Amino acid sequence: MRKKGKFGSIIFMMVLVAGIAGAVFVSFSPIFESAPPRITVNNNGFWNLKAPLHVSIEDASGIKSYKATLISKKEKVVLAQEQLTFAEAEISFTLDAPKRITSFKPDEVTVVIEASDASKWNFLMGNTAQEKFVMKVDTKKPHLSTLTNSMYIHKGGSGIVIFKADDPNLSELYIDTNYKKRFQPQPFYKDGYYISLVAWKITEPSFKATIVAKDSAGNVRKSTIPFRARDRKYRISKIKISDRFLDGKIAELAETFEIDSEDRLEQFKVINEDVRKKNEDLIHEITSVVDPDEMIETLSIKPFYPLRNGKKVASFGDHRYYYYKGAKISESYHLGLDLASVKMGKILTQNAGEVIFTDYNGLYGNMPAVAHGLGLYTIYGHCSSIAVQKGDSVQAGELIANTGMSGYAMGDHLHFGVLVQGIEVRPEEWMDRKWLKLNIRDTIKDAKKIIDRQ
Repeated sequence: MRKKGKFGSIIFMMVLVAGIAGAVFVSFSPIFESAPPRITVNNNGFWNLKAPLHVSIEDASGIKSYKATLISKKEKVVLAQEQLTFAEAEISFTLDAPKRITSFKPDEVTVVIEASDASKWNFLMGNTAQEKFVMKVDTKKPHLSTLTNSMYIHKGGSGIVIFKADDPNLSELYIDTNYKKRFQPQPFYKDGYYISLVAWKITEPSFKATIVAKDSAGNVRKSTIPFRARDRKYRISKIKISDRFLDGKIAELAETFEIDSEDRLEQFKVINEDVRKKNEDLIHEITSVVDPDEMIETLSIKPFYPLRNGKKVASFGDHRYYYYKGAKISESYHLGLDLASVKMGKILTQNAGEVIFTDYNGLYGNMPAVAHGLGLYTIYGHCSSIAVQKGDSVQAGELIANTGMSGYAMGDHLHFGVLVQGIEVRPEEWMDRKWLKLNIRDTIKDAKKIIDRQ
């Protein structure tokens, strides 16, 4: 009796272990997984019936079949259906709207996606999933119309445009250029109107600007801004590098910037190209910030004269080639206007703004930067001292710094830069009273008159 009872206990334990092992196998085996397929559609609730819908279905045990159905008030259409020969862990496909749907353009459609997997769960029937995607149908492109813009834009210069953009589902609005720079417009004067400064980058041989409006359904409208683009010639300089310069200023800067090379020419090249790019990248970053929701009423800019009795000692746009013993070793563009008067001369801003930067910036030395609104910025390089702090609001005529020799400067002067959404432009335009009136103030005034009549 004891032997029989002992044998029965062993059988029971074996069955129990087998049962537990079977349960563990079923629980963890992909063949018996109990999760339904995961269905995703790249849609935000809108559909223009033109762009296809992209569908993705995933499942650990593999997809066995799927079906996609479009439902509107008038009809029900199967868009896709397939029974897979071999189960796949992930499948992707696109859905196109049927032509009869696009002809009557319903206000709303529902796309139902059904999928079943190859799991042996649910008594070998597997798992099923169904997802419904309700989409508002929008087939109309946004409306765009340019009210007014600066008539001319010169290479290396600026322009302004004011336009109307209208769409109940507007999702993106920007100004694209032929050199891939995007400018961000801002709301202007009344709802539905927008304004933006634009710039022709000095290194680009041509210029074209296009307003682009996109809605949530993916409809796109483009409108070219009718600027008359005029080329402008800039100075080309050939500069001979001396041993004295290499052993003096360059050696000093190489130590400051911790250049990992003992070769003097390599030090110069790194400073003039790599360090310069890093410094300019920082300038572009801090001067590209625009609030797309800030309502702009006007741009009350007076001519900039940052340095009283300042004499021009270097021009904007100067393309400089550097030579050592007859061989070209580097090149760069001078992207500001250099002015000099007296040592540690007072630098004043003629226009109010917010100080956004007051730190040391490599070749530019101590460099305050001021935002004046509508994506317009000014920078002041090589300063000996700075009289403001980041975050300060400055008023017209306020002292912001003193000229100096910090950074890559051979003598006491001011490097004055003007930027439009991160693009350097000719400071001379923004120092010209007539240019400001014709291109900025009159354009804004004309746009307001047009808006008030509408």
